[in-house]
Amino acid sequence: MGPEKWTFLTNYSHVLLSIAADPAIRLRDVAERVGITERAAQRIVADLIEAGYLTSEKEGRRNRYQVNEELPLRHPIEQHRQVADLLALLEPLRSRHSPEAKKRTKP
Repeated sequence: MGPEKWTFLTNYSHVLLSIAADPAIRLRDVAERVGITERAAQRIVADLIEAGYLTSEKEGRRNRYQVNEELPLRHPIEQHRQVADLLALLEPLRSRHSPEAKKRTKP
């Protein structure tokens, strides 16, 4: 496998980061941003909701998601860290002006 074929983060983390950056994002846009099918994005979001990493609330015809930043990461190597740690590490990808980002920076 050549260097252009792999990434350090999984599609799950890319989906989670996309939703954290824009909680009202459409799954079609998540899929496009991550480079997966819309069906794959739906499956990942369903898995994240089932595991408690995301919640979803209807707002009109769209969904609004909320990331549960308190849960631990899943792999044994990083399970001592929380989702919030991953989001903080990759903060440049998120809007620094979003309400979610502002909540994390308050003491």
